[in-house]
Amino acid sequence: MAVNPNEDTEFNDALRKHGILSPKEPKPPSPSPPASPTLSDLLDDMTLIQLREMEEDVNDDELERLAEKFRRHRLGEIKKVESARFGCVYPIGRDDYTREVTEASEVTVPGDPGKGTGVVCLLYKDGLPRSERTFKHISTLAQRHPKTKFVSIVGDKCIPDLPEARQPMLIIYRDGEVQNQIVAWGGDHERRLEELEAVLVLCGAIVPTTLPGGDCNQPDKDSGDESEDERQRLKYEPKGAPGRSAKAKKDEDSGSELDM
Repeated sequence: MAVNPNEDTEFNDALRKHGILSPKEPKPPSPSPPASPTLSDLLDDMTLIQLREMEEDVNDDELERLAEKFRRHRLGEIKKVESARFGCVYPIGRDDYTREVTEASEVTVPGDPGKGTGVVCLLYKDGLPRSERTFKHISTLAQRHPKTKFVSIVGDKCIPDLPEARQPMLIIYRDGEVQNQIVAWGGDHERRLEELEAVLVLCGAIVPTTLPGGDCNQPDKDSGDESEDERQRLKYEPKGAPGRSAKAKKDEDSGSELDM
């Protein structure tokens, strides 16, 4: 009688007991069930909006504290990624202009809203109070909006014989094109940081970042004289704004002082 050694029978067990058959191969252990996700795992998978909602709705103080901790950590990571791009004012020379301004504005970074990169070029004059004040303002804005590139160059080294009366001058680029040109900023009266920020937003140089959960670095619209801000925005309405014809934009561009 033929014996199948792989069969699980009492007869085979008796043969194995007397050493006639080899011992059975041990069965592989059953896989352990996956571990339940920890609270940290659950919080780490949440969006900023979900974390903020948990902070507001939960009745457990410890859970509220953890949700706030994870949200702040996530915000810190986002800001760290943003600040790794620009974040300061880069001094340039005339020979650098095409590479550092025009070509730099053509670069679209994945995840950034809009096309191309906003580039703000400040033409300034040393010793001119309004130039020095504007330089301080764009230094602050460069840190506040690291996705926008800010560069500076002495005015008459960029445009020969540029009159002091036309400085400081701000030239705004995006996607390889001049979006606007602001002449003698602060020449009529002292300008606030928020005014310049609002103008650069309208020109498309700065794209206000609204983070999930309502955290936002948009200009403070409630600070200062609102009517003056509105007049300033209308005065420096960016080219290509709604209602402006393509021909008008072309005519304005042809009159730009800067030819690089």
